[in-house]
Amino acid sequence: MTTALTVRNATKIFGAQVALDHVSIDVEPGEVRALVGQNGCGKSTLIKILAGFHAPESGTEVTVGGEKLALEDPVSSEAIGLRFVHQDLGLVPNLDAVDNMALGNGYLTNKSRSIRWRKERANAREALANLGYDIDISLPVGSLQMSERTAVAIARAMSGRGTPPKMLILDEPTANLPDAEAQRLYALVDRVAKTGVAVLFVSHHFDEVFEMAQSVTVLRDGKHIITREVEGLTEEQLIEHVVGRKLEEHNKRGAEAREHGPEVLKVNHVSGGSVADLNMEVHRGEVVGVAGITGSGREAVAALVFGGMARHGEVMVDERELPQNRPDISIERKVALVPAERHANASIMEQTLRENITIVDPGRHMTAGVLRRRPERADVKEWLGKLTVKPGETEYTMMQLSGGNQQKVILARWLRQEPSLLVLDEPTQGVDVGAKADIHRLVEEAAAQGAAVLVCSTDHEELVRVCDRVLIMRKGKVADTLRGEQITADSITAATIGRDTAEAS
Repeated sequence: MTTALTVRNATKIFGAQVALDHVSIDVEPGEVRALVGQNGCGKSTLIKILAGFHAPESGTEVTVGGEKLALEDPVSSEAIGLRFVHQDLGLVPNLDAVDNMALGNGYLTNKSRSIRWRKERANAREALANLGYDIDISLPVGSLQMSERTAVAIARAMSGRGTPPKMLILDEPTANLPDAEAQRLYALVDRVAKTGVAVLFVSHHFDEVFEMAQSVTVLRDGKHIITREVEGLTEEQLIEHVVGRKLEEHNKRGAEAREHGPEVLKVNHVSGGSVADLNMEVHRGEVVGVAGITGSGREAVAALVFGGMARHGEVMVDERELPQNRPDISIERKVALVPAERHANASIMEQTLRENITIVDPGRHMTAGVLRRRPERADVKEWLGKLTVKPGETEYTMMQLSGGNQQKVILARWLRQEPSLLVLDEPTQGVDVGAKADIHRLVEEAAAQGAAVLVCSTDHEELVRVCDRVLIMRKGKVADTLRGEQITADSITAATIGRDTAEAS
């Protein structure tokens, strides 16, 4: 059988950095292959080579369905049958599914060159139905659930116009999906594979590797480490392949084991966005999690508390009220926010790590209005070392770092401020298993040093790992609270979809 994808000796060098080092893989038609590894291991570089975005070094060869791929040519990738769905999906939120599915493909037209809308709508419905979705195609895609938006992006990629697809490549397909919606994606991938189209998906979530994939390829430091069947593989073995060592076991402490101090955050009847009536408190030294499916209100909690969006109700920090829409005052009062969308809302990608870290207090190293660069660099260098940012060079730009290291830089920005309240929204989204462990350690250290920590996350294992309490959001309110031994991934999942297994708050 002709392979769907054959990669031989894929190599890419950026200056002194070897991003890919003679990587070779094969994927068969109808096979679902997971591609895993730590941030910076070469996954994204390999995909960008396949997409024609990066030109590899000489000696690299790629064939798709037995045909040789012309490298550094996006048109060739599309024409040969490679299809891509990136993490941000590439959708226009205020356009409906029909218009979004026409992006890149164009519209069907008649002889007068007017659009055949009836046929376009019928094709869109059929494409989505083939993936198991019955979506109102007249709605703006921004109003759809995340799994439905993902379905629109995949339906567009699988469009029959032009060359039939031979391989679908998904980059972090469940990064923004709660567990219940991720299950729909698993079924969607299975449908695609059953048509004979190979699927290669990049993931940091090992549960979906075991759920979706038949085989897995591990990259580490730009090298191919192993490709093997998922059957018979344990999570511990996979982690060891990815990080090159065994991670230290973590014995979770119950809420009673962590010392809690006075109340830092008090939220009274707050509403805004998808939140209807939020009431909660967080104490010094306590880590409180917020869980909930998309639309439950969970996704708006961090911004409402920090003052990044309009709200009604009262937010008190250290017994002083925080005004709405005034993040500058929140910063003055030692409130820190690490938002979910780090590229859009937290990073200045073209600026240095030094500038990204010191941006919240540029005057710390100023004397008579003059910035003292040497102490500023030394200060930032120390924080990069504390958080094991790699490379820890103050004058590197954010875009030169992997996602996990970018997230550490944003954490360094806020931990350097010694916050009273640290608000984290999806703190390890798109982060590899090693960086995730580092970030969880930093969360615990911040709590141990007296910060109150609020963690909003769709990663239920993460909440189990770090939280003393987990608040369950449903219909814009806190519907349940889990404490101590009640906090398990299964109990959080059950509570978010409304099963009565949790203790009411």
